[in-house]
Order: sequence, then structure tokens, then C-alpha cells
Amino acid sequence: MVTRPGVEKGNRSSPRMGTPVDEILERARTRINRIAPAELAGLIEQGALVVDIRPEAQRKAEGSLPGAAVLERNVLEWRLDPGCEGHLPAVTGYGRPIVIVCSEGYASSLAAASVLDLGHRSVADLEGGYKAWASLRSSERGPGGVEPGTEDL
Repeated sequence: MVTRPGVEKGNRSSPRMGTPVDEILERARTRINRIAPAELAGLIEQGALVVDIRPEAQRKAEGSLPGAAVLERNVLEWRLDPGCEGHLPAVTGYGRPIVIVCSEGYASSLAAASVLDLGHRSVADLEGGYKAWASLRSSERGPGGVEPGTEDL
């Protein structure tokens, strides 16, 4: 068995060799925009592309985000790179605002930073993710369970 310097043979706890994920997340968030759930509808009206990166099992358990393009995380960069053969038809350049959504707003921050690295100029993630958006929607619903003016969102 080969061991790294400073790690005793058989000792499974090793010194940190990389960057803690909290630090990576913090760095990503300094580079992207973060939007509040209440801002999402307005951005959609202005033409933003909303991308839901939650895995299928989470979407089934939590619900869907109407109007969002569903791109699981493992194909995100290929689908949002306008120079890639497999890009989404809605991605024709680098100027359209993009909002990345995950379940709670953590993975989306990392994904948004990666999309920014592709060259897109306006990339954001949704603070609190789908769960925060759904909670807001639930609290804003009018009589009959539908928020006035958002029947199609």
C-alpha cells in the first residue's frame, strides 16, 4: 500500500490535501449573482433561461419548476456551451441571463460558477433553491391555491 507523506500506514484519517468545500462554495458565490425566489418570475419575464439541475428523483419528490429547462448536473456545461454540438437550442450565445436552480441553493452556486467559466456574462443561482421558491409560492397563493397572475409560471 502506498501512503502519502505524513500519513501513517493504516491510518484512515489523513491531513487535508485540497480545499474545503465551504471555501470552494464561498469563492463561487463571489463570482456569481444570487437571486431571491421573489425575483425569479421577473427574470423569466425579461427572458432569462432558468435551468433546473436537480436529479430526477429530487424533482419527483419535491415538484417541478414550470418553464425551467431540466438539465441534470452531469450534462450542464455541454448543454449550455453554444459552441458545443449538443447545446440547447435556447442557448445561442453568451448574453442571455441564466439562473441555475438546485434543491437548496448549494450545488447551483457551484454549477453557476462553472457556467460563468464557459463565458456566459450573466449567471445566477436561486438562493435557497427550489425549496425556497416552493415555500414562497405556497405562502403567496390566493384563494383556490393559485397565486394571482402566475397561473402559467
